[in-house]
Amino acid sequence: MNQAEKEAYLREYAILKNKGKPFFPYAVAKDSMMAVVVMIVIIFLAAMFGAEMGPKADPTTTTYVPRPDWYFFFLFEVLRVMKNIPKFTDLATIGVPTICMILLFLLPFYDRSPERRIERRPIALAAGLTTIFAMAFLTYSGASTGSPNSVDLAPPASLTAAQKATWRAGEEVVGQSGCLACHVIGDNGNNGPGPPLTNIGALRRPQAIASTLRNPTAPMPSFADLAKNEPQKFQDLINFLSMLQ
Repeated sequence: MNQAEKEAYLREYAILKNKGKPFFPYAVAKDSMMAVVVMIVIIFLAAMFGAEMGPKADPTTTTYVPRPDWYFFFLFEVLRVMKNIPKFTDLATIGVPTICMILLFLLPFYDRSPERRIERRPIALAAGLTTIFAMAFLTYSGASTGSPNSVDLAPPASLTAAQKATWRAGEEVVGQSGCLACHVIGDNGNNGPGPPLTNIGALRRPQAIASTLRNPTAPMPSFADLAKNEPQKFQDLINFLSMLQ
């Protein structure tokens, strides 16, 4: 924008400002009315549908699936993507949101164009669209992600129907036993303190896996009671781990 265009813009702005109405009480009244409408809608929805009450918390279960409120799904997804890289955890939870928020707050300082039309402000337009798209995509991904207590790994195509049934049965035991709290299998689980199990079947024979499950190294819990009380589940777990090639 050259000097002549800037002067024309300032003259037009001054004329329109003199014709306008003051912020108080006109704009304040409109904002207040809209706030009242929003509160009425919220109260109506709360009275008609109420809040969902889940079951009482059970501290002994390992199958509980934690989920944040929907407006934190984007941050939840960023943390989920970076959780297998421990050194990036702080960056995901604190660094990325803080940096993005600072960049948005500073937008008026590095985009000082007097233009009011958004199509003539490419920096502001790109920043707004990028923010909206990124948050929408991360929110959708975070809302549709699978349970952290389930194995996110498809069975090999070479398995027979019976072997795939064994795979599914073993998957269920892994989810019920809380193995993913300390191990990574496929794209799910925590990277420590236990080693990754994605290829454990290629590294250990079934007998060695069974022995480790019965007599593990601390802090891993023993599966001796499972082998004694529910031998089929124990065998399903061994078979599943043995198939992880």
